[in-house]
Amino acid sequence: MEMYRSHVLVCGGTGCTSSGSVPVQEALNKEIKKHNLDKEIKVVQTGCLGLCELGPIIIVYPEGSMYCQVTPEDIPELVEEHLVKGRILERLLYKEKATDEKARSITEIDFYKKQKRIALRNCGIINPEVIEEYIARDGYQALGKVLTEMTPEEVIEMVKKSGLRGRGGAGFPTGLKWEFTRKAKGDQKYVVCNADEGDPGAFMDRSALEGDPHSVLEAMAIAGYAVGANQGYIYIRAEYPIAVKRLEIAIEQAKKMGLLGKNIFGSGFNFDIELRLGAGAFVCGEETALIASIEGKRGEPRPKPPFPANEGLWGKPTLINNVETLANIPPIILNGPEWFASIGTENSKGTKVFALAGKVNNTGLVEIPMGTTLRELVYEIGGGIPEGKKFKAAQTGGPSGGCIPAEHLDVPIDFESLKKVGSIMGSGGMIIMDEDTCMVDIAKFFLEFTQDESCGKCPPCRIGTKRMLEILERITLGKGEKEDIKKLETLAKNIQNSALCALGQTAPNPVLSTLRYFRDEYEAHINDKKCPAGVCQALLSFRIKEEVCKGCGLCARECPVDAIKGEKRSPYQIDQEKCIKCGNCLEKCPFDAIVRE
Repeated sequence: MEMYRSHVLVCGGTGCTSSGSVPVQEALNKEIKKHNLDKEIKVVQTGCLGLCELGPIIIVYPEGSMYCQVTPEDIPELVEEHLVKGRILERLLYKEKATDEKARSITEIDFYKKQKRIALRNCGIINPEVIEEYIARDGYQALGKVLTEMTPEEVIEMVKKSGLRGRGGAGFPTGLKWEFTRKAKGDQKYVVCNADEGDPGAFMDRSALEGDPHSVLEAMAIAGYAVGANQGYIYIRAEYPIAVKRLEIAIEQAKKMGLLGKNIFGSGFNFDIELRLGAGAFVCGEETALIASIEGKRGEPRPKPPFPANEGLWGKPTLINNVETLANIPPIILNGPEWFASIGTENSKGTKVFALAGKVNNTGLVEIPMGTTLRELVYEIGGGIPEGKKFKAAQTGGPSGGCIPAEHLDVPIDFESLKKVGSIMGSGGMIIMDEDTCMVDIAKFFLEFTQDESCGKCPPCRIGTKRMLEILERITLGKGEKEDIKKLETLAKNIQNSALCALGQTAPNPVLSTLRYFRDEYEAHINDKKCPAGVCQALLSFRIKEEVCKGCGLCARECPVDAIKGEKRSPYQIDQEKCIKCGNCLEKCPFDAIVRE
């Protein structure tokens, strides 16, 4: 066995890769070899480490020193200082944005302190392309235990006792879904992993598959044994090339070791897995549309019942779970259902992975116990709002979710509590908004997305969301009417009650939640023709403060439409008829004499 005095972990998730982690790792290997340290130092490419915007990220163990935004040019100094001389390179160390204090070890970083990693237990720790590293972290032990010590019914009972609920959005009890599929009659059954992650700002499933693909393969095999299936499919969008590549490697490795295929662990159980690539249609995240896509048909939902557990893929009983749900299965089997059920709240057990994005200092991937408050997530894990601005709202559940205002910052993050305040858990997108956000514009943004992604099969979603979007566009252009709010609410309720699938039924949620908590902003847009946040361009106006203006004329020279006139050393004025509201004058004025209203 090779023994190393240091392990250098280089993040190889999509975020860090896009920031240049590949050339950083190449430079690191080259520099280590140059110093003849390749027998003492091991460089490990990992999955996502969580703090995505600070990539490329390197962690040096055993010290746990976390270096951020590392470039290839930094590598000679980093190797010389830390790996040769044993001195931490202070200038590249992670530092807390709120306090500007540097953390000398990853254990000191606030972002990680309140997290509890179960689904992401191996992400950022192992090389996802080396099956031996997964096995060293108890990988495939759960599958071995299930196949050699447990009956299918015992496996299902364990999952039921754990209280695990689906992490794809609906929160349906996972054990019950497995039980329904087990009891369904059919000579052939299937297990499908839903990795079609389409919410704006969401990257939970992608990161889990990039960092720990074997956990999903192992869980699918366990599920196959429990429900009586011998074939699995992972439906993943083609826009995830790193995840696809690592899944292909993992499947091949598992087959070579006899962990997939025929007679696994000598038990007589056969199970195989194939990939199916999606073309990026949001609606294919809905399970019946996903099934249609795998079958080679147009990705459209169908009415339920029958549910996939009874009539799914090719008309056969099919179990469908999302990536995060499956990633929880092996540790539940190994640690017991009571262990998992002890985490979280009474009705929401375990942890939840979120893609934390938007106006928050620490954007990235987090996993927190259910019941953690929104305030803890935003201010302790997320590090607060940039530039000391005020928190305004958090959008959870993506286009199907709702906006949670500041008055509910102390709401526990669990299925029931989020529903009470007009939002949903969803698959785990969490977008934070500050005081400069226009909530009418946000509602329009999400409705644009769902309207564009509508499969068009049912009129309520195809036509209803279009009419709602037209109203919102009128409002943001300053052409809104008093009756528009009532029209929006009526349309929203009709769509909720009559759309074919859950994606259509939940499409109005962002509009309804913003109307519930930020109705005054809608009224300001309609009645006063003003955007309180100063976002909606058609409702903006720029004014020069005469008492402040020095008459330098810079604003007039920068105006692209000649809308500013005046004489030197006298206050200038803006012709509101000509002004195109580009903001050049505001940006260029050296005396802060121009205000946006």
